[in-house]
Amino acid sequence: MFNFFRTQPKNYTDLSNEDFKKGMTAPDAVVIDVRTAGEFQSGKLKGARNIDLMSRNFMAQVQNLPKDKKYYIYCRSGNRSGQACEVMAEMGFENTYNLANGIMSWPYEVV
Repeated sequence: MFNFFRTQPKNYTDLSNEDFKKGMTAPDAVVIDVRTAGEFQSGKLKGARNIDLMSRNFMAQVQNLPKDKKYYIYCRSGNRSGQACEVMAEMGFENTYNLANGIMSWPYEVV
């Protein structure tokens, strides 16, 4: 009847730190930090744009983004960014990439 253990296929790709770092330098890459403004101010990846997943206008902000870009999305631990990738995939974005363990495991420069 109900299968609570059935997993839905992901509509995005989880990336390691190395693959995320490589990908975010591509010419068509857009880096999005989905943490709160306060978290964003405490340190971010170079070139990242802040669109807080928990803000009430998240969907409106994302809706205006071009769908032909590659979106590299991160948060603190990889949870909120995974949710953001899923939401974006449902909105028709085909190239969304999640930093699997978030910025707290990022071994590279944070600005």
